[in-house]
Amino acid sequence: MMSSTLLAAPPSSPRLLDQVRERIRVKHYSLRTEQAYVGWIKRYIFFHDKRHPRDMGKVEVEAFLGVLAVERNVSAATQTQALSALLFLYREVLGIELPWLDDLVRAKKPRRLPSVLTRAEVSALLGAMDDPDVVLPARLLYGGGLRLLECLRLRVKDVDVSRREILVRDGKGQKDRVTMLPESLVPQMQVQMETVRQLHARDLANGHGEVWLPDALSVKYPGAARALGWQYMFPAAGFSSDPRSGAVRRHHLDERRVQRAVKKAAEVAGIVKMVSPHTFRHSFATHLLESGYDIRTVQELLGHADVKTTMIYTHVLNRGGRGVVSPIDVGM
Repeated sequence: MMSSTLLAAPPSSPRLLDQVRERIRVKHYSLRTEQAYVGWIKRYIFFHDKRHPRDMGKVEVEAFLGVLAVERNVSAATQTQALSALLFLYREVLGIELPWLDDLVRAKKPRRLPSVLTRAEVSALLGAMDDPDVVLPARLLYGGGLRLLECLRLRVKDVDVSRREILVRDGKGQKDRVTMLPESLVPQMQVQMETVRQLHARDLANGHGEVWLPDALSVKYPGAARALGWQYMFPAAGFSSDPRSGAVRRHHLDERRVQRAVKKAAEVAGIVKMVSPHTFRHSFATHLLESGYDIRTVQELLGHADVKTTMIYTHVLNRGGRGVVSPIDVGM
């Protein structure tokens, strides 16, 4: 009964959820975080028969998280996200500091080695892509070590062709960083910039041409939303409605389109490894280390806060049991 309640959670009190949304936006959290947190708070409230969170405490939170782990068998990352949503609800929205929340045991995330492609497999994968709008973003994922959304959210002004640099703004952890623009992709990026320029000119002529701006930049710089520099490098084919404001704008290319294209290309190329757009980033880091670049340089290009995160790729480099040669290969 508990499990079915979690699966079908009806809308909760709009008053409390509106407070949650407002606080999330004040903190400049992303739309995805907002949707995830609101979803978990809804489930938590309806799991406990619509009781107000103020009337609940440690027992109710532990019961909710326990059902997620035992009956729903969710991953450690999902359970941690649910706990983070409840922490946000109590501390940021209700203003209730509950010391016991810090004592809750977070699910341990399993440590897994990333799936990495060989250079030949990367070449085969890129060559098997048949969606022309996805080919360049995919090449950029591998060539610059970008995360998928970092790539799709690039603005025209973030690509410096003359310096062969890409400025990644507001990456994971709300950090900016600079990574490389591969020399071989410069001509394609220049063509893409011209395509965006022409598309934007048509949009302006048709009464559109405004793009979404982060935080309060649209208020601080009223004309920026219609400026070419702020347009997405990889724009969507059509217009869509902003889920927060309702404004109709041209957004960036849908990430699901890239994901589907990569999956299809992997099948065509006959690659049996687990492959996703993020695999390009793993391969980028591993191939740089194979080429002799130091780990601090790779850390900076990837935007990792701690070099320990980058060091996982040194384990991938150790082929076949930490680089040890099997006795059967020595000679029998």
